[in-house]
Amino acid sequence: MKYSGRAEVGDVAGEFVALDERARVGWYYFVAGLTQKEIADRLDITRLKVNKIIGQIRAEGLVKIELDLPLISCRVAAEALAQKYGLIDVVVVPDVDDYLLQKRLIGEAAGAMVSPILKDQDLGIGIGSGRTLSHVVQRLSTRPSEGSWVVGLIGGIARATGSNSFDVATEAAQKLGVECHYLTAPIYCATPDARDALLLIDELTDVLARTEIADIAMVSCGAVTETSSLTQVRVIKDNLDDIVAAGAVGEVLGCFIDADGRPVDHFINDTIIALPPDKLRLKPHSVLVSGGMSKLLVIRAILRGGYVNRFATNEGVALALLED
Repeated sequence: MKYSGRAEVGDVAGEFVALDERARVGWYYFVAGLTQKEIADRLDITRLKVNKIIGQIRAEGLVKIELDLPLISCRVAAEALAQKYGLIDVVVVPDVDDYLLQKRLIGEAAGAMVSPILKDQDLGIGIGSGRTLSHVVQRLSTRPSEGSWVVGLIGGIARATGSNSFDVATEAAQKLGVECHYLTAPIYCATPDARDALLLIDELTDVLARTEIADIAMVSCGAVTETSSLTQVRVIKDNLDDIVAAGAVGEVLGCFIDADGRPVDHFINDTIIALPPDKLRLKPHSVLVSGGMSKLLVIRAILRGGYVNRFATNEGVALALLED
């Protein structure tokens, strides 16, 4: 299946979610050998719906020596990635030529993945920054309980972009009908001493504490290129060559990491106002939402570092990760 062109943006994401559900049911039943009850529990749908999809697949003659369904190659890649990196869940979307549409597909597929986790639960929900994460929020279809809350996992930048951490956290809280807490500080301070001074503010440290106790963390990542959003921040722009020389392949939650997922030895990593990446490993639900070949190195580093247990990406990146 191949999509292209902006005219298709309106219905592509919904079509993908429906096709992916069919592909998942087909994979789990005909390939993995799960029972209909196991599939229903895993996908949070009714056994009646599982039975209906299986019947449709059979009636349409899609079960042969191989399972001949649209997106089945994405499903196969997702299952292989989950096994390789020890992930709880992975969703892989088709490659598309339109950069913004690709982000939307990945983000909305991640939203469909996360929605069952939220339903009627009492949760702290942490979310980072980035356009792809804003698409995650738009696709959320369930709500947590009234006592839940959203917290931004990373400081902000000095302009409204729609993908700034403040914007994304606000949108998530409004969508879910819960209160929101902000890290009202810049992502990067000028020096480690400046960061230490900010952390004397009780309100800020209280919100940082919330980032650590949040049950869910949804994050994206950035490459070390001059077009990446965080490299436009003055202190990063001024030090980018040195950050790369230190071995950085990209950043997650503002922290620059090397190819194996270790934070690089550079002072900039001591100036960050954000949840430390190693705290992601402690979350019951930590979701990386990112794609595009320009981010392959940093995505691989995050998975190697074991920072997340769920992942949404595009097929090209998935296949490249599997070739390691």
